[in-house]
Amino acid sequence: MKQLIRLFFRVVRVILGPLLLLWEWLAPGTRVARSEEAQRKVDEASSRLTLYQYRTCPFCIKTRRAIKRLSLPIRTLDAQHDQSAREALRSGGGEVKVPCLRIEEDDGQVRWLYESNAIIDYLQARFS
Repeated sequence: MKQLIRLFFRVVRVILGPLLLLWEWLAPGTRVARSEEAQRKVDEASSRLTLYQYRTCPFCIKTRRAIKRLSLPIRTLDAQHDQSAREALRSGGGEVKVPCLRIEEDDGQVRWLYESNAIIDYLQARFS
C-alpha cells in the first residue's frame, strides 16, 4: 500500500510539475525597482545566499517567485539531481528538506533556514 501511495504522488508530480514550471515562467509578477546603487548593495548581500531546491516542488516555486519579485540574484542549487548539493544540504543543514536557504552571515557563521514562508519572510524583511 505504501508503494502505491508513493507511485500515485510520483505520477501527480510528473503531470503537475511541468504545469507549475510553465505557470512560474508565464506569470513572474512585478519586480521591485531599485536605484542602481541600491541594487548593487542588494546584489552584494545576495551573493552570500544560496537556495537549495527541487525544480518542480510547489514550495520551491513559491520561494523562487518571491526571490524574482524582490529582484534578488540568489544562487539556486538543485538538491534533487545534484548529488553534491544534496550532500551539502544534508551535512550543513542537517536534513534533505527543501526549500532551504543557506545564509552566510557577516561574521562567517552559516545559518540554514527551512520552510518557504520563513524564507520569504526573511527575504522581505531584509530586502524590501
